Amino acid sequence: MPKMNERLKSRNTIHKPFEDLIHTAAKNADLIQKRHQQIVDGACQLFFEKGYHPTTIRDIARACGMSMGQLYHYISSKDDVLYLVHTHMQNIWYEYLKNSDYEKAKEPVQKLLRALRQTLKFMSENRKLIQFIYSESKYLDRKHLQAVLQMDKKNVIGFWHKMLREVNRKKPIEGDPNFFASLITYLLVFLSLRGWTLRGMSLKQEENSIVNFILKGLGLG
Repeated sequence: MPKMNERLKSRNTIHKPFEDLIHTAAKNADLIQKRHQQIVDGACQLFFEKGYHPTTIRDIARACGMSMGQLYHYISSKDDVLYLVHTHMQNIWYEYLKNSDYEKAKEPVQKLLRALRQTLKFMSENRKLIQFIYSESKYLDRKHLQAVLQMDKKNVIGFWHKMLREVNRKKPIEGDPNFFASLITYLLVFLSLRGWTLRGMSLKQEENSIVNFILKGLGLG
């Protein structure tokens, strides 16, 4: 996984539907966050190379520089690790947006446009992470999967839904904001998941095409 600079490290800025999902013996919240980030960084290197299923807990412990005992001090299972990867992805996306200028836009449509472009840039820079999350989440047990889906609905779809409501107050959208928020969420990962099908276009052209498609679909083109 590409090394993140400090401003993109996970900071627990997102809503987590099940705060007690991961049981830890540690009590220090800052230390838990630090160790969870250490686990995510080590595990992602293995997940990207080997895939989720072939990677063992022992592999993860070795990759993040912990003994098995230390690792189990902060997680209970490999499902916990994959859940942490999801929270990590959403946190660094939020931080990426916060460090951009999208919130400085005076008009809601312009704010939406900037957030779309920044998110596409984020997806491009974290392509392996996005591909891994969408392909390997099927291995989560029911409890962890439910938490991940609820987190995605609250943090990602919810983000776009809130933004579309702001736009709709200024310029009516041609359709249901709930539907469009879910559709936008999927369209923004298209290049990471299906970009291999495209030929003859630069990344900038691909991103422009997706943004224009979304704006026209909303009746804002």
